[in-house]
Amino acid sequence: MTDDTLAQARATRLARLTAPDGWLSLIGFDWLAEGPQRVGSAPDNDIVLAAGPAHVGTIVLDADGTTTLEVEPGAGVLVDGRKVARATLLDDAAGRTPTEVRFGTARLFVILRDGRKALRVRDEQAETRTRFAGLEHFPDDASWRVVADWVPFDPPRDLAFGTVLGTIETEKVPGKAVFERDGRTFELMPIQETPDALFFVFADGTSGKETYGAARFLDTALPRDGKLVIDFNEARNPPCAFTPYATCQLAPPENRLDVRVEAGELKYRGGSH
Repeated sequence: MTDDTLAQARATRLARLTAPDGWLSLIGFDWLAEGPQRVGSAPDNDIVLAAGPAHVGTIVLDADGTTTLEVEPGAGVLVDGRKVARATLLDDAAGRTPTEVRFGTARLFVILRDGRKALRVRDEQAETRTRFAGLEHFPDDASWRVVADWVPFDPPRDLAFGTVLGTIETEKVPGKAVFERDGRTFELMPIQETPDALFFVFADGTSGKETYGAARFLDTALPRDGKLVIDFNEARNPPCAFTPYATCQLAPPENRLDVRVEAGELKYRGGSH
């Protein structure tokens, strides 16, 4: 990756992070229990929001997983852009777009994590967004653009990833990248979330010191002719480095490198967790 291409990738990363619907806009995460739950910013609600009207309405989670919202009259709530009295709330299962419940600059929607449903809330005026402290990086280092040998797994192997929620997610791993650094051999195992890229969750000797403790994330193109290019200068902080309301994966033991990867994003200086 050239300096110009790396700069463009970082500009795109910054734009996505700071967008009105980016990770910095998160202001809430609450698990839903079966039955009715009153939602709003007033303290008498079952789920108290950090923004919005005193009473948004009542969310009902049925035993079969169906989630509905009874809107509080006069709350100024729009469901997918429409003013309604009652609506079924679709979650984000299988990558679909969840139903959006908007009120002012904030909105909530239902997500599905580890078989459980939760409310996620965003606000374009969240302090994490309006007071964003910016991104910092190690000095760019071409030596951390490594060409690894790609060892495919046939069939793909299962790999367990812990999450910040304390849950375990099992992912399919299509192979491993093997590379050398300072005369030592290292391995990393990715998952494949999209058809045209690989996704790594890794930690290293800088984790918890110069970089975020739980993990850093890194995307690569697919391997070609048995080789995989991994540019650690593109390593980035997970959403959990910026907000306590994200649900990030942790680096599995297989991806904890016994070396200092002095490349990519540094620990977020505006973080408090």
